[in-house]
Amino acid sequence: MSLPAVLLAAGPSPSPSPSESPNVTVPTLQDAQQSANQAASWVEQNWSTWLAIGLRVVLILVIAGVLRVVVRRAITKLIDRMNRTAQQTGGTALGGTSLGGLLVNAERRRQRSAAIGSVLRSVASFLILGTAALMVLATFQINLAPLLASAGVAGVAVGFGARNLVTDFLSGVFMILEDQYGVGDTIDAGVASGEVIEVGLRVTKLRGDNGEIWYVRNGEVKRIGNLSQGWATAGVDVTVRASEDLDKLKATLTEVAEKMSKEEPWNELLWSPIEVLGLDSVLIDSMVVRVSAKTMPGKSVTVERELRWRIKRAFDEADIRIVGGATAPAEEETAPDPMASVAAPSVYSNAASPQVEAATPVTPSQRPTGK
Repeated sequence: MSLPAVLLAAGPSPSPSPSESPNVTVPTLQDAQQSANQAASWVEQNWSTWLAIGLRVVLILVIAGVLRVVVRRAITKLIDRMNRTAQQTGGTALGGTSLGGLLVNAERRRQRSAAIGSVLRSVASFLILGTAALMVLATFQINLAPLLASAGVAGVAVGFGARNLVTDFLSGVFMILEDQYGVGDTIDAGVASGEVIEVGLRVTKLRGDNGEIWYVRNGEVKRIGNLSQGWATAGVDVTVRASEDLDKLKATLTEVAEKMSKEEPWNELLWSPIEVLGLDSVLIDSMVVRVSAKTMPGKSVTVERELRWRIKRAFDEADIRIVGGATAPAEEETAPDPMASVAAPSVYSNAASPQVEAATPVTPSQRPTGK
């Protein structure tokens, strides 16, 4: 039989009755009540744990914040106390003889204290907040071993890749802590020299003599010559004739030194009396007298110029001659007459003169003939 005949013989299929429809679960009030009871039971079982974790996190953050504030204030007070102690010590050492030098040192200490305090406060904040963050993560039962291992590997990789940066940073920190130089100092860093206009943890800025700005990496500096720290020496060498009176020479230089030491502003620039050290060298026709004094850092050239000016005027008034160079030139003499060695004109220089004819031998043709 064919398929249509079979379908017709079977008749229409019976439609499902409403009673035979699939069951659809409809939440009842009892089910909702049971779910609420389960949630309440879970919250009741875990609320103490969450509350303890929350309180622990809040306690860690509060303690970290309070500790950070206390440490930063302690660092600030310590730096201020060290600064005041250094100022008192410096004022006692100077004895009030140089107000300008005292102000310069005070400004240097203030800048150095500010830099050291900033570094210490940043390090303290990093350590305290970093420790607090790790403790918070540990409170949530997060395994810190993989995190610390990854951070260690990353730190090693960064250290190898940026070793020059790390070297510059550490060199800058030690330069600031040791007070090797500061803003306003004139230094010779080997690769460049000039006045320091900015000191950073990685780069130091210098202004050269011609106005150029040098950026010097702290890690590249192998040696530093600070021309503005402590004191400077002003030395003047005076070359005079060997025949000058030594007592008169010393008295004139001493008078110049005493007068300059009492006048302003040289009395502030000079940190010690001007001394006549004596004969530095003696030659056949000249001698060198050296005059020296301690000055404020960076003011030695100014003092030397003024001292030379005053010595020259004093020597002119005392009729003391200053000669140039290590060897004095000889006294000027009258130049000899270049014609002095030339003989006077002679009659023998003229072939037609009677003297030449008389001196000429007689030839046979010129002999007189006899009778």
